[in-house]
Amino acid sequence: MPVDHYENFPVASLLLPARLRGAVEAIYAFARSADDIADEGEATDQQRLAQLDAYRAALDAIATDGGLAASRGLPPVFIRLTRVILDHGLPLKPFNDLIDAFKQDVSKKRYEDFNELVDYSRRSANPVGRLLLTLFNAVAPENFAQADCICTGLQLANFWQDVAHDWLKGRVYIPKQDLVRFGVGEDDIAAGKCDERWRALLAFEVARARASLNAGAPLARRLPGRVGFELRLIVEGGLRILDRIEAAEYDVFAHRPQLGLTDKLVVAWRAITYPHRAE
Repeated sequence: MPVDHYENFPVASLLLPARLRGAVEAIYAFARSADDIADEGEATDQQRLAQLDAYRAALDAIATDGGLAASRGLPPVFIRLTRVILDHGLPLKPFNDLIDAFKQDVSKKRYEDFNELVDYSRRSANPVGRLLLTLFNAVAPENFAQADCICTGLQLANFWQDVAHDWLKGRVYIPKQDLVRFGVGEDDIAAGKCDERWRALLAFEVARARASLNAGAPLARRLPGRVGFELRLIVEGGLRILDRIEAAEYDVFAHRPQLGLTDKLVVAWRAITYPHRAE
């Protein structure tokens, strides 16, 4: 399912045209490895930023010498990615935006308001949708706008299911403005306190994520064939995660909401029976 680890990047499934699977896998490998640099292991912040700077240097090499430098000690993930970028004419800006977001994860642990969070999602999530649309020859302003809504919605869904996990990493993605509005403090998050204030807060945030996914849903109806069906699975997977958060009465502290076999069957059925329902 698309909402997992680096949830905004669906692994290339058998539903995608064979000629595009390798390209999607290469983009996913880049995103996941860069995300792991920012998130995983025991490296210091300075070490993380230095490794991400090496990724940016590798991207610069693609622009200057066609990626020949990738064979001279730059990250191995770029060997396959370079060929994908050159073969498909992918722009480098979305990859650089992702690097910006991962570096921000190292240095920025709190968000003042929802606009800040949307700006982060613009760089951490939306670039992949635009890259996939480029691969699918579906570049158009309306397509980009709706893909951005889907990717941002998925990013938000992941934030809300991972509140406890992110707290352990010293991060709080719920905007400070919203915490104050609902009377929830960081000490409540630390204690895993799921009271009425918390439920009201997370219900508000879940509604935002659902609205974003639904705003992008027309793209999943419009794109044809297996690509459209894959996208419908992605949208429905994100919506189902939000359903699971609600079903748990917003207690994301006791148990991380995730999709089981029954949920996946529901997601598949909903994707098959599109058009998308209004919620």
